[in-house]
Amino acid sequence: MFEDAMMESGGRINTRSKYYTIFGALLNGCVLAALILVPLLHPQALPKSEMTAMLVAPPPPASPPPPPVPQVQQVRSVPMLSEFIAPRTIPAQIHTGRDTSQPPVPGANMQEMGAAASPAPGGLFDLLGTGQPVVHAPTPNKVRVSQGVMAGNLVSRPDPVYPAIAKDARIQGTVILSATISKTGSIENLTVVSGPAMLAPAAIEAVRQWRYRPYLLNGEPVEVQTLVNVTFSLGG
Repeated sequence: MFEDAMMESGGRINTRSKYYTIFGALLNGCVLAALILVPLLHPQALPKSEMTAMLVAPPPPASPPPPPVPQVQQVRSVPMLSEFIAPRTIPAQIHTGRDTSQPPVPGANMQEMGAAASPAPGGLFDLLGTGQPVVHAPTPNKVRVSQGVMAGNLVSRPDPVYPAIAKDARIQGTVILSATISKTGSIENLTVVSGPAMLAPAAIEAVRQWRYRPYLLNGEPVEVQTLVNVTFSLGG
């Protein structure tokens, strides 16, 4: 025993361990091959419950609901003119809806014609002057007119005085004023809409002296709301 445990034992231990290793590997390989081949060669030996669960296909999906059926509306057909059939015989008397057993009253037709010819209130005879007089709408107190139209009614237009400080600063441009022209043609309620601030006082002072002809609407003078442009130019 001690001789086998020593390093110089003649190689007996190494020889036996090599055979044991080869024998163990072959034995394990045979067992593993048997575990794999037996189920393949004999499938009836496998559990039936697991095979059934594996082979059963899933249920098919539910079918979608059918599309709604559109409701068809019945359309009544109207007979064309070509579908009317003429009667075979023409009756001797045609019923008109009146009672023909009583004789006609003399003068009845004349009364019906006179009633039909009598004018209704507000009809054609009223337009000829026999009805009520035509009422005109009241004239408004103030109207808005463009500056181009009011330029034709301008009677007097004194030129503005160019401010010296604005001329030295080389400031020029157009001052737009909102003005009310009275019924007599004078200027009222001047307000600055746009333009250089240094030129606005001179423009207001000049436009206050302007005069217009009265603006007539339906033959009557009315107040006018309009815009006035005053231009300042260094070139004259």
